Amino acid sequence: MRALPLCLLALSLTGCSLLHKPYKPITAPEARPTTTETPARPVARPAPVKLYTDTTELLSNPFRDLGEVSGEDCQTNRQDSPPNINTARKRMQIRASYLKANAVLLHKCEIVNESKGCYRQAICQGTALKVSGK
Repeated sequence: MRALPLCLLALSLTGCSLLHKPYKPITAPEARPTTTETPARPVARPAPVKLYTDTTELLSNPFRDLGEVSGEDCQTNRQDSPPNINTARKRMQIRASYLKANAVLLHKCEIVNESKGCYRQAICQGTALKVSGK
């Protein structure tokens, strides 16, 4: 009766050793010659988006409305850094640049307490515009 547990133990140990793969050392990548390397392309950055806070600034320039845009900065819990309105405003401008806008008319920026998923949240809302130059 004592032989059965010993046989099962020996069988289980040998079964696990059959699954083990041999160790292969990691080799360093081949050194490439520097003369044949092509330079890396710069990452495309969104075009700068001007921020308008007053509608009277737009009166002299023709523009096209491209839609509403918003930006957020979230503080997930009390220990995180507080939400920043400047970060929310910048994210709004970046979203406007994805719409091919070159300006944003800012409607409002505010800090909201206890929003969904955030302890506190900075939110900026505006309208993306394509302003024609003079």
